[in-house]
Amino acid sequence: MFAIERVEVRGVPPGVAARVRAALEPLAGSSLLAFDATDGNRRLAAVPLVAAASYDRDFPHTLVVSVVAERPIALLRRGAAAWVVSDSGRVLRKVTARPLPDLPRIWLPATADPLVGAVVADDSAVAVSALSTVRDVRLPIPIRSARLVDGEVSLTLSSGTDILLGSRSQLPLKAAVAARILEVAPTARTIDVSVPERVVASETVSE
Repeated sequence: MFAIERVEVRGVPPGVAARVRAALEPLAGSSLLAFDATDGNRRLAAVPLVAAASYDRDFPHTLVVSVVAERPIALLRRGAAAWVVSDSGRVLRKVTARPLPDLPRIWLPATADPLVGAVVADDSAVAVSALSTVRDVRLPIPIRSARLVDGEVSLTLSSGTDILLGSRSQLPLKAAVAARILEVAPTARTIDVSVPERVVASETVSE
């Protein structure tokens, strides 16, 4: 009597909604009353763009799915290859078309082979986490790349300025301090905020 005949997807663009409906298509004809969210989540795990989903029943025949989409945070790069990664560290898709998305770059070693749908677990995971943490701090110059070297996080801006963040502690504070320094010294070559109470900034040398 209450078989699933329609899946209504909310919260995401039409292209993502279509992929969600396709993933849940095998549920067509099953009981809306007996629907199990665990089963829905298992099926949506195959859709990398979905961060989370909740479900509601609109009787007699509609399953309503409210989706929270993953947020792209960076572009993983290995040579000419590129992958979009979310702020949760999940690899969303491989990019083949140019121009590449305008996202901060995280350069991978030659042996790295990201798997779409998987969560990165190497040094790039720390760089992703750092970008996610400082995302809400509005730096006056866009971030070009992020990297982890010997346990220290650093950012390179589109201007060529390097921001040395150091350890992963107090990243929002460090980014906020760097933003303030950039406002008064936009041509700085290096800004070291690894110890935010003792900032070191070096200016670009004029030719």
